[in-house]
Amino acid sequence: MTALLDSLTYAGWILHALVWFPLAGAVTVLSAPARQAKWIAFWTGLGVFVLSLGLWWEFEPGTAEFQIASTTPWIESWGVSYSLGIDGISLFLVLLTTLMSPVAILGSFRYIDRREKAFYALMLILETGVLGVFLALDLFLFYVFWEITLVPMYFIIGVWGSEQRIYAAIKFFLFTAFGSLLMLVAILYLYFRARSVSGVATFAYNDLLNVPLTLREQLWLFAAFALAFAIKVPVFPLHTWLPLAHVEAPTPGSVILAAILLKLGAYGFLRFLLPFFPGASTHPTVVTVMLLLGAIGVIYAAWVAAVQPDAKKLVAYTSVAHMGFVVLGTFALTVSGIQGGLIVMISHGLSTGALFLLVGMLYERRHTRLIAEFGGLAVVAPWFAAAFMITALASIGVPGTSGFVGEFLALLGTFQTHPVVALVSATGVIFAAYYMLPMVQRIWFNALDREENREVKDLSRREVAVLAPLVALMIVLGFYPAPLLGRMEPSVKAVVERVERAAATPVQAEASGRAGDGSRGVEAR
Repeated sequence: MTALLDSLTYAGWILHALVWFPLAGAVTVLSAPARQAKWIAFWTGLGVFVLSLGLWWEFEPGTAEFQIASTTPWIESWGVSYSLGIDGISLFLVLLTTLMSPVAILGSFRYIDRREKAFYALMLILETGVLGVFLALDLFLFYVFWEITLVPMYFIIGVWGSEQRIYAAIKFFLFTAFGSLLMLVAILYLYFRARSVSGVATFAYNDLLNVPLTLREQLWLFAAFALAFAIKVPVFPLHTWLPLAHVEAPTPGSVILAAILLKLGAYGFLRFLLPFFPGASTHPTVVTVMLLLGAIGVIYAAWVAAVQPDAKKLVAYTSVAHMGFVVLGTFALTVSGIQGGLIVMISHGLSTGALFLLVGMLYERRHTRLIAEFGGLAVVAPWFAAAFMITALASIGVPGTSGFVGEFLALLGTFQTHPVVALVSATGVIFAAYYMLPMVQRIWFNALDREENREVKDLSRREVAVLAPLVALMIVLGFYPAPLLGRMEPSVKAVVERVERAAATPVQAEASGRAGDGSRGVEAR
């Protein structure tokens, strides 16, 4: 406890407050009258976002080290510590989480009309879990937060979702829980391997990062971690739970699922797979498989999206395509590729989150999501049409939007190492226009030939407040991404350099010292 109190300087307490303030808000929501629940949740989320903005100025751009870090023993006999920290990889995912949480809550005001206290408490608990995942520097603590994120989303889908909500919630739970259990086995293997080498029980990130592993061990552990993260991304063909979960979830649930939860898997690739198992990450078969799955995800999801009659399901499949670019950028194993993947994550969170909000607003007005039921809405709702159009262009990746920056860098990084894969995947940009622009045309610019469409109202002030920051960021990041790239570059370079050193230094294929001689084997650094 003394170590924790000593760490609570201005810089030290920010991360602790970010993690636990939403949970305190959830307790307040549950103890308050139902009519106040949504406002307590919104102001709590907004307060967390304002607090997180201090990280932008507190963060030092020129270093790859974890910053604002603090550690205190938690379960000392097991070597578990309560350890938090942030670097250039997690910084923007934290900011994205704290932004999208109050946006999703504010956007839910017209959709959630039953069990409001439970819903908003779950939204805040979910925020605590996600922020804990991004900030944890102890693998046991990371796993606890990882599992925390599963429960609130299960209930958000299963209680407040549509007709098939129970099936969607159970499928979501089973997919993610299976992957999580395998990851737990891998974490425990690292723990016992570290204890056998050093004689010290520890789950600390930096300690387990330097555990000597043979190539065979790395490949097996890589597979266990990768499956958990690939399900969460999701990577083709493990994506089948996602469209159903998106369609059946209430609008705020879809926003959080797309904007935040999918990023947990991609974050895991960068935080654990590449630095922990660099030998496996550079294995030709592993790289080829991951790049091919990313490329297939980009193209396949675009084709499937193009034939969807339901606007929400179309947007759901775009998530698979966008996250395919993240997989490509990550396993290109280049600085520009990984930076591109991170920008795609941020842009996808903004644009796809906004698209789900916009589709939800359309459903609120017309009580249908079928694209064929709309037409000519730009005449009666011009601001609505403008917001939808800008968001759609950002989702496609049109130059001048955040989507273009991320996809361009991801493809550029992939082209440096795997030009054929990059060229094939680049067709996904064309296919994105093929599925997105016809939907925009049919909803907003076709003939206004249905009487019910003439009565569609333009955006309200609350809806403008929900959408304006997202649209503004799509444009600002499209024209000036340099502040983001500068802050994430040192951390990304550190990951790439670690992987490159592993590629230059072959790792043993078989373990050494298993008979108890204490030999460390060959370290993959």
